[in-house]
Amino acid sequence: MEANFPTRPSIGLLLRLLYQHHAQEIDAALSGAGFGDLRPAHANVFPFLTAEGISVSDLAALARVRKQTMAEAVDQLERLGYVERRPNPQDRRSRLVFATERGASVRPVTHATAAGVEDRWAELTSPDELEALRASLLHLLTRLRGQAE
Repeated sequence: MEANFPTRPSIGLLLRLLYQHHAQEIDAALSGAGFGDLRPAHANVFPFLTAEGISVSDLAALARVRKQTMAEAVDQLERLGYVERRPNPQDRRSRLVFATERGASVRPVTHATAAGVEDRWAELTSPDELEALRASLLHLLTRLRGQAE
């Protein structure tokens, strides 16, 4: 065990530190690809955008953030030209969020960078260990979300 870690570090701490490593790599790649105006809060939006559009309320629920927080992130991304809001054909009172062409060009950068980070992590552990970790985290998250519904 690393000298600067507690004897039995909490899983939350380990997840946060790994996430920070992951996020720093993504941020650097986005900046290098010309998307330096994106901020960490915007990462709550991009993974959940669909070709059919999605409401701010649904984005907030999926990202597990308050609707106000999500609305602010979507407002910022709209001003920056990454997303646009269009009328919801199912409900004229609401609007759906869609990625613009610029917004759609973010995903390949983040996916390639994330894959590179995971490849490095697999080299440092093993592909089997990393997949076991992914399966365990997905299983836990699925069970937790099932309890919340």
